Amino acid sequence: MWVPVERREAWVRRSHSPVWRGFAALLAGALPAFAFPESNIAWFAYIALVPWMVMLRTAPTGRRAFLDGWIGGLGFMLAVHQWLIPSLHVFILVLGGFLGLLWGPWGWLVRFMLRGRPSVRRTVAALAVLPSGWLIIETVRSLDGLGGPWGLLGASQWDVAPALRLASVGGVWLVSLLVVAVNTALTVLLTVPPVRTTAVAGLTACVVAVGVAWVWAPLPENAGHARVAIVQPGVIGGIERRFVRSEELTRSLAGQDLDLVVWGESSVGRDLTTRPDLANRVVELSRQVGSPVLVNMDAPGSDEAGRTGIFKSAVLVGPDGLTGDRYDKMRLVPFGEYIPMRDALGWATSVGKAASQDRRRGTHQAVMVLPGPWQERLRIGPLICFESAFPDMSRQLVRDGAQLLVAQSSTSTFQQSWAPEQHATLAALRAAETGRPTVHATLTGVSAVYGPEGKQVGTPLSTDRSTSAVYVVPLARGTTAFVNLGPWPLYGALAVLAALCAFEGARSLRRPARERPAPHAHTARASKERPGR
Repeated sequence: MWVPVERREAWVRRSHSPVWRGFAALLAGALPAFAFPESNIAWFAYIALVPWMVMLRTAPTGRRAFLDGWIGGLGFMLAVHQWLIPSLHVFILVLGGFLGLLWGPWGWLVRFMLRGRPSVRRTVAALAVLPSGWLIIETVRSLDGLGGPWGLLGASQWDVAPALRLASVGGVWLVSLLVVAVNTALTVLLTVPPVRTTAVAGLTACVVAVGVAWVWAPLPENAGHARVAIVQPGVIGGIERRFVRSEELTRSLAGQDLDLVVWGESSVGRDLTTRPDLANRVVELSRQVGSPVLVNMDAPGSDEAGRTGIFKSAVLVGPDGLTGDRYDKMRLVPFGEYIPMRDALGWATSVGKAASQDRRRGTHQAVMVLPGPWQERLRIGPLICFESAFPDMSRQLVRDGAQLLVAQSSTSTFQQSWAPEQHATLAALRAAETGRPTVHATLTGVSAVYGPEGKQVGTPLSTDRSTSAVYVVPLARGTTAFVNLGPWPLYGALAVLAALCAFEGARSLRRPARERPAPHAHTARASKERPGR
């Protein structure tokens, strides 16, 4: 098709325009969000970074590559956290811009490794360096105070069986490494013809690595099953009405030979230790269904150490009363449950639905032993809402003896967004990483259960359901490589980046003196060329 010369020249000028380039970087950075639920195009994650990386490798300067990385990081953070916009409004731009800065150095690194026509050796190094750089970004932003590990690239592969097997070896971190490595190889394959063979070799190595994990990684050993019921009252206004609906749904479970009933986060709006009337109502429910009930309190009170404040606590209630097993939430949602540096950022409450009062943090994790015939065998590890995103917490619970992970959640504020489904899928990763079944129970959906390999058990409860459901949950014994070794891919990524810094530093020192201009050489040369008086 013939295109007028004037239009072609306009396109060229536009591609070099800082404004248009920034807009393109913003869109390119947002593309990976389509790999996550609710769109759930898992395979798209393996090509989603290619447009962004092509932009970065062709940036005219390192400074421009840094800026494109920053803008792309902003686009990524806005896209994977778009469900927060109704709550944070314009403040999400501040948060996205701050966290997007983490991708600035990565943008510079992409250009440094892939600019021009990289050699075979440099291409091989890029296949290790660029995924490592991305993984360090994910590690830093996963810190509790910086927002936590929501939207890790590897989490998009929650329903891909080979990826879940890979997660059992190195956690979600190893899956992220794989995804970025494939994107890097495809970028080289499409843009640097002289080293396409190396790119194909890199893709082959990724396939082989997944195959080795599939064959070598041990499968969880069957250890029987447990019958677990989830009570999901749905969107109901008022603390008492929600409690009454949960009672009704729990009574309907009588006679079903249950081992545990799980209520969602904030299912009880009062402290049961100071409200014996409410505690007795839950005790009576436990007697009627013949199993303990795990409820969740969101109320002012005091913890085991005597600290006062508002706590979110998982509490186990048995037929004989409160069992004494309690876990206070440790990882709080920034701005949702507390405001970091409230003195400086407290104004966020005026532009969105930020927490008007900070919740208190728990001090330690807890493994609860169920009363009854399972006492010698079934130990549960509670997590509360946002905590199911943290691989280290579920790993620690399994190391402490938990045989069933239970995440209590509530996403009622974000019912019409991508958040409920994406949150539920995190349980699949935690199950695959630890080799332990995981129950994700919410007040309003999506509630779901996953077996020890990360496979879905039964039918999830969607956001429009107000019901209860019983799941036959397969139990397992043994430990995964991730439980034994921890986040070793992070240490490997640090080693790769350290090796790159050492190599480049040594190379600059070995550079012949004749290649380095002597100090003030340009001044001396200018003085010789200046005509005498």
